[in-house]
Amino acid sequence: MKILIAEDEYITRLMIQVSLEKWGYRVDCVSNGREAWEALQKPDAPQIAILDWEMPDMDGVEVCRRVKELERETPIYIVLLTGRDSRNDILHGFDMGADDYMTKPFDDNELRARVRVAERLVHIQISLAESVEELRYVLDQMESLQGTLPVCTGCQKIKGGDDAWISLDEALHDESEHRLLPMQCPECMGKARRP
Repeated sequence: MKILIAEDEYITRLMIQVSLEKWGYRVDCVSNGREAWEALQKPDAPQIAILDWEMPDMDGVEVCRRVKELERETPIYIVLLTGRDSRNDILHGFDMGADDYMTKPFDDNELRARVRVAERLVHIQISLAESVEELRYVLDQMESLQGTLPVCTGCQKIKGGDDAWISLDEALHDESEHRLLPMQCPECMGKARRP
């Protein structure tokens, strides 16, 4: 899984990067909010972003707010990283769309635990998005079958709503719109089985 680190302090950014890569993550790094915003708008954007609150060009909270407004199948999981630790700051970060919040200096074990939680949630979101797509496909298929009339390939009779097989002429005089579904009526199936 790919993670974006947006941190203007080189040492902090490097420490986070080394830790994440050691744990097997692919990491992209940027040093300001504008670069973070550009990276997170791409179709192949990282699914997790660790954003410093105070960065040049655009702060992490503004990046967070903009990212949460993007229309995506699976939202980007955002962790705000900051030296701010007042209750109001934390609440403001969550109000702007942050999914998690860590204060500096960060603890390696806490970072790892929080990234694992983020990864689990991202996998759940991906799975849900795939399920929704499958359901959409099934619903589309069901909608396309509505109004379909079974047609016997042998005698050309059509199965009506009361399970009676009627002639094509009778069906054509019916006012409702139907699509035809080729199949065999029981009588033709019986004829086909006889020697």
